[in-house]
Amino acid sequence: MNICIRVDASSEIGTGHVMRCLTLAEELKMHGAQVSFISRDLQGNLIDYVAARSFMIYPLEPPISNHFQVDNTIKHASWLAVDTKTDVMQTKSIIEKQDHKVDWLIIDHYGIGEEWERQLRPSVNKIMVIDDLADRAHDCDVLLDQNYYGKMYERYKGLVPNTCVKLLGPGYALLRPEFKSARKYVKERDGKIKRILIFFGGSDPTDETTKAIEAIRKLNKPNISIDVVTGKSNKNIDKLRLMCKELEYCTFHCQIDYMAKLMAEADLSIGAGGSTTWERCYLGLPTIVVITADNQEAIVRELEKKGCGWCLGKSQNVTTLDILNKLKKILNTPSIVKEVSYLTLAVMKEVSKSHSVVSHLIWGRKI
Repeated sequence: MNICIRVDASSEIGTGHVMRCLTLAEELKMHGAQVSFISRDLQGNLIDYVAARSFMIYPLEPPISNHFQVDNTIKHASWLAVDTKTDVMQTKSIIEKQDHKVDWLIIDHYGIGEEWERQLRPSVNKIMVIDDLADRAHDCDVLLDQNYYGKMYERYKGLVPNTCVKLLGPGYALLRPEFKSARKYVKERDGKIKRILIFFGGSDPTDETTKAIEAIRKLNKPNISIDVVTGKSNKNIDKLRLMCKELEYCTFHCQIDYMAKLMAEADLSIGAGGSTTWERCYLGLPTIVVITADNQEAIVRELEKKGCGWCLGKSQNVTTLDILNKLKKILNTPSIVKEVSYLTLAVMKEVSKSHSVVSHLIWGRKI
């Protein structure tokens, strides 16, 4: 089984798309599939990171200009960093040079839609799309959207072929094995805050981490342990490392592979509303959420309605003081924190069905 994944990471895009594709790739590889990646060489990419995990990765050349024709029908078309025609041509060239025809092309990219996919059709047997937005049409055989929405089964009406298999909801969240293991030993939280985890994704382009650390400093609770996590693509690494060093109860972590352990040990998290949402939910971790991208808002608001955390609003409107005030309230209401933890865990009550995704891709089993 030959599987190819088209996905990018950058300071603008973040690292979440590549990380969840790596999770799927690892599971596919475990079942005997040959998996490779195609990623553009953008600032803040994870090309070396993917290669270090023993996957073949084909880098697409970096853009030579910021001026290119953008497909105005796709909101995030600029994330491709080149025009659609160029990206299609370069991707197709790599795919058609492979020793064996690609059985599955997996696409996780907000800048790619139906036209791009249609042009790759002759070069591959089947196409799977991983999406969160439902804001453009797709030409695919399988669509995976791991997010929670009130009317999630209506979101892709008219956007995918009638024959497309739709895998919708948090039950299909692409969780690494470490999270599945951690859930078995995560303890029921009593609502008392003894450890806080701060994580705003691998790149954190709006630098929310600085606001959160500053709020922790002003909170002045040395008896609460703090873990700050970020990735190599974060432009503020040196500043964040220094800020943590100045607080003896604060530990800095960069590009780690033990996130599940930190989440399981934490009593509270401060973070964004991206793909990490489902990892936190799976481990019942109450979270103060700052919306760092428009596509996060609907999911975050939906979860807040269910009592799964506290949303402070969009990043441009959230200050250090907002985070500080919310922390103070939470510290004084352990019974509410305990309830939030319970409700958060309930969202992911189903065991992750990612194994079903793999079964379908490898053996064609119905999901």
